[in-house]
Amino acid sequence: MSSLILIVEDEAPLAEMLRYNLEREGFRTVLAITGEEALNRVGVEVPDLAIVDWMLPERSGIDVCRELRARTGTKNLPIIMLTARGEEGDRVLGLEAGADDYVVKPYSPREMIARVQALLRRSDLQGGGKKEYAGIVIDQDTHKVTRDGKAISLSPTGYKLLETLMEKPGRVYSRERLLGRVRGGDVFVEPRTVDVHIRRLRKALNAQGGADIIRTVRGAGYAIDAEKA
Repeated sequence: MSSLILIVEDEAPLAEMLRYNLEREGFRTVLAITGEEALNRVGVEVPDLAIVDWMLPERSGIDVCRELRARTGTKNLPIIMLTARGEEGDRVLGLEAGADDYVVKPYSPREMIARVQALLRRSDLQGGGKKEYAGIVIDQDTHKVTRDGKAISLSPTGYKLLETLMEKPGRVYSRERLLGRVRGGDVFVEPRTVDVHIRRLRKALNAQGGADIIRTVRGAGYAIDAEKA
């Protein structure tokens, strides 16, 4: 599935231009026009990258960046700060607030697309051989899983489900998307059995008395989210 880009921009013409050009390149987009709306949207589904305007109603882009960096599920989210402020001090402030890149208006759509693609590539390369979240560690080289240092035995399907959910903690993955990730080789899962495998995964993760951090979102799917536990 294509990457999801959150656009946080209160000027409708600029927001629509960004949306049009990103979707033309195959990205999915979601739009927020205030800082508070952006944070609420991220709480529902974590994007792959956020483009955040500095000047926003309610909460500034600087505040949004700081809040995203403070949250467990978005602390590593790639962020591009978008602003008319081009002075060195402003750029430094934006980067110190948590932005990974800084684009000054006016900008060309081609440049923005190139920056988005470069930042997503960089994010993928930094993934490493381990995934860690809320005490759960997946070693992708050995396929071993631990929680708070204790080994957890998972089936191949359970492992792939957990690996997928931990790619973006807080993001809601639909049953169809989870199904697409676990199919392959000798593994075949009917859509109606995804719920069964999630229940088994929950049981394995919680066997040592840990909190249930797999969140069920009715009509949408599942997320791994310690903040909602």
